[in-house]
Amino acid sequence: MDSKRVIDVFPRPDITRPRWDQNTYQGRALHFFTTINPLNAFALPSTLENCKTIVQGYKKGEIEPSLTVGQLWKAKHLYDSAFHPDSGNLMFLTGRMSFQVWGNMLLTGGMLAFYRQFHHVVFWNWLNQSFNAQVNYTNRSGPHAASNERLLFSYICATGAAVGSALYLNSLVKDGNSFKGRLVPFAAVAVANAVNIPIMRSTEFVKGIPVEDRDGQVLGESKRVPKIAVPQVVLSRIGMAVPSFVGIPLIMNVITKKKWYHARPWLGVPIQTALAGLCLVFSTPLCCALFPQKSSIKVSLLEPELQAYIRSRPNPPDVVYYNKGL
Repeated sequence: MDSKRVIDVFPRPDITRPRWDQNTYQGRALHFFTTINPLNAFALPSTLENCKTIVQGYKKGEIEPSLTVGQLWKAKHLYDSAFHPDSGNLMFLTGRMSFQVWGNMLLTGGMLAFYRQFHHVVFWNWLNQSFNAQVNYTNRSGPHAASNERLLFSYICATGAAVGSALYLNSLVKDGNSFKGRLVPFAAVAVANAVNIPIMRSTEFVKGIPVEDRDGQVLGESKRVPKIAVPQVVLSRIGMAVPSFVGIPLIMNVITKKKWYHARPWLGVPIQTALAGLCLVFSTPLCCALFPQKSSIKVSLLEPELQAYIRSRPNPPDVVYYNKGL
């Protein structure tokens, strides 16, 4: 099918939806492995513009006779990885999801290698939260997107929480080279995520998240949905950090006892950075796939007034859908 020309395929692929079934974990994982693929970050601007032309032309019914199904989906995946879903503008490289592995690999390596001294803790946690802030800014969207002021406030709070928790935990750990000491960066990242995401999305708790029927028609906004969606995002973000910030300390706890390492202690930084990259290639898409992007909730669990409105409509649904966010 992939090598078959699009014009010869009926029904033709619907590129307005993900390629794989998002009701299964496998389908969601395949979707994120393609859209977050770190190799997408190396796509040339000319290649991305060509992908944009293919995708936008296809939506208008303009199809090159030689275009195959495989080429269409490849163009769509590259387009999704580089262009903003709402504005259609080309996103800044370091803010793209395809750059997450590269950016977090360097930051994780630095945080794991330099976590004991005060100035190291402050610098690496500040740099990590600065990277997260520009990713949040680049990908902001939706009817209740965080304002620049809200993003700045969440950035300051997350940075303060990460630095404060790291310094406090370091003061409790007598041996910084122990496994407990090596877990301090993970605790700092977990606390920062638990603070940053709810603050950044706080408007949703006040105004609600849009809910829609199976056909995509918006039926209202629910303030109960954020109480489900936001914790799921926090868990996914923390889950992404577990393999790197917990697994690598376990490995380094063994490596640092080896004679060859004592003779070459400078290897600590490149080893941890390389291991972080390997972990992130898998943990980022696999944890993004933990919960469906387009999640569902029973109408009976919504606010009474919203339930009443939905049930007053013709052929009211029993289940509605919402965008969980990432």
